[in-house]
Amino acid sequence: MKQLLKYSGILALVLAVVGFVLMLATPSMVHGDLTVAGTTAIFGNTTQIIGALSAKTNPSALALIGWILALVGLLAIIVAVIAPLANLKALLKFTGILNMCAAVCFILAGVFMFIVVPTFGGANNLDMDGWGIGAGWVIGAIFYIAGGCVAILPAMMGFLGKK
Repeated sequence: MKQLLKYSGILALVLAVVGFVLMLATPSMVHGDLTVAGTTAIFGNTTQIIGALSAKTNPSALALIGWILALVGLLAIIVAVIAPLANLKALLKFTGILNMCAAVCFILAGVFMFIVVPTFGGANNLDMDGWGIGAGWVIGAIFYIAGGCVAILPAMMGFLGKK
């Protein structure tokens, strides 16, 4: 267990990076042969059709918030991993808080990835019957939630060890 706690920050970072890549690189929603890219669900899209005619897709608010939470969690876990390795005494006091912050951010980002279909439909006034979440987003959300659970381990063990 001590080895897992020693490398839990690095493991959480790896899980979150894989989740982040899957969030941006895979389709967020599928309906038969139709797919919506992950970046379209997060940031929206304006497609030039012919001349001045264009189609605009609004972003899903919770997907955008999930992306921002993922970035905040990644920054927090990077600082929490680097502080002990670089022996930054000023930041060593805050690694537990940074791990907790990263855990909360990763778990919320994973949950927000699971509810992209109704939020995207609501943002664009679309009927999303028959649409499903993309496999990459399901796997990415699972990776985020697992990364959040791993990131919380050092803080939880420190808390339980003090009792």
